[in-house]
Amino acid sequence: MSETVTVPALQAMKRDDRKIVGVVAWDYQMARIVDRAGVDLVSVGDTVGMNLWGRPNPLEITMDELLVVCRAVRRGVRRALVSCDFPFGPLQEGPREAVSAAIRLVKEGGVDLVKLDGAADHLDAVTAVHRAGIPVFAQFGITPQTALRHGIAYDTTPGASSEVPADMREEMVAEARALEAAGAALLNFTNSGPVVGPAVVDAVSIPVLGGHGGGPWLDGRVRMVNAAIGYAESQLDDPRNTYADVARISLDAISAYAGDVRAGRQIRGGR
Repeated sequence: MSETVTVPALQAMKRDDRKIVGVVAWDYQMARIVDRAGVDLVSVGDTVGMNLWGRPNPLEITMDELLVVCRAVRRGVRRALVSCDFPFGPLQEGPREAVSAAIRLVKEGGVDLVKLDGAADHLDAVTAVHRAGIPVFAQFGITPQTALRHGIAYDTTPGASSEVPADMREEMVAEARALEAAGAALLNFTNSGPVVGPAVVDAVSIPVLGGHGGGPWLDGRVRMVNAAIGYAESQLDDPRNTYADVARISLDAISAYAGDVRAGRQIRGGR
């Protein structure tokens, strides 16, 4: 697991029927941890605004803010590929602006590829970024930046209940093929579901990953690290099906620390 991951390596994993492991991370220490765990892809998601900064939706984040997060993650990752979301705006403004934004993320953020939300509506921009020599991770389906079109408040919608309807199968297959033809290197099919998801996977030669609404029918999965390890205040009141309970561990640890200080005891690890 020591070799540096490349985009062609991920594409070969699809051909070899090997699953791709992706995570969303937003800080240096977690980037080091997930890279050490051997994940293939670390995605800097625009949802950092919601999950770390308490904003109501992911549309408020700016390019300058994302660049700060990208640089932190890049410093922590040595093996995996690093991707970063476009903020809302450059893709919608046109191909020239999309290329400029992609160049900034590569030059200033140090990322290996860029993720474009709602990319199926902007195929010319996908092609322009691809021709600029920057790999595109194209996101489609029910996504943060396209949810309004489907009448969904994305920040309050659980993934499983917003799976792409089965009657949209042909539409999603057509979008996936169009994205591949436009030059996308990877696809992120959000809320794919077990009916439409497999059809898309079989329709294209590039890897199809997914987060919410995804499953083993895809070529790989992407999950927020915070969700996977149970690191959210809401976890304390509503335990989720996670791989750890970091929120509870953190609450217990800080409570123990506070108890030592208030009792006049030496704190652990302190001098």
